[in-house]
Amino acid sequence: MILIHDIFICKPGNASKLAKLFKELMSDNDEFVHVMTDMTGQYNKVVMVTKYDGLTAYEKSWKKYEENTEEMKKMKEKMAGYHEMYLTGSREIYHVW
Repeated sequence: MILIHDIFICKPGNASKLAKLFKELMSDNDEFVHVMTDMTGQYNKVVMVTKYDGLTAYEKSWKKYEENTEEMKKMKEKMAGYHEMYLTGSREIYHVW
């Protein structure tokens, strides 16, 4: 199994907004684990955690986001402007033993 941490450093005042948006959008996703916000360390950090059986499953999951289904259209509408909420981001992929 692998865990994915999608990490966003938000603009001040946007971390909780972005966390709520991710939680709302991902709540029906089987791979979704949780959204975390910082309590110590770098301020305004949001981490979205997802899990997959392996890298192949992770790669396959991206295919649905490339499709032009009604579900993806609705998600894109809800996500409109989310790039304005953060300054930078990164992704970490962990192998769980």
